[in-house]
Amino acid sequence: MTEWKEYKLGEICTKITSGGTPKTSEASYYDGNIPWLNTKEVNFNRIEKTEKYITEEGYNNSSAKWIPKGSVIIAMYGATAAKVAYSLIDLTTNQACCACEVFNGIDKEFLFFFLLSHREEFIKMGGGGAQPNISKEKITNTYIPLPPYEEQKRIVSAVNKAFTLLNTIMESL
Repeated sequence: MTEWKEYKLGEICTKITSGGTPKTSEASYYDGNIPWLNTKEVNFNRIEKTEKYITEEGYNNSSAKWIPKGSVIIAMYGATAAKVAYSLIDLTTNQACCACEVFNGIDKEFLFFFLLSHREEFIKMGGGGAQPNISKEKITNTYIPLPPYEEQKRIVSAVNKAFTLLNTIMESL
């Protein structure tokens, strides 16, 4: 077995950022063609489309930021805190989503699967009252164990096969 190394998430990402919400009272900011993700859509899934779309005007008049496909997204606040998604499209997000753009040489799906398994630790580190709130700083400083790239790919392949099998079983019930 090869040696795994541990890194802070911030060390393996080119960028970790959150987005913004265009003013909801401004109708001209919505129903455009820019995918805009909110945290209720972050649910241990792959994002292929979003429920809402914003306009160029909404984008330009808010702190929304473009998040490239292949980014891993972590919900930071409230009932959805510590849920994770993997973006298959370029999109923008609200401020409660923390998007991680990963360096080349690190399998993005490996990171997605690791963070899926890390939910309880994120919830424990979340402060606040009845519902956890996880700061971008805490996410950035989370340690990630990384095997060499080829081993990451093998793990992702095995996990994807297991999910496919599970889905087949669930569909047959």
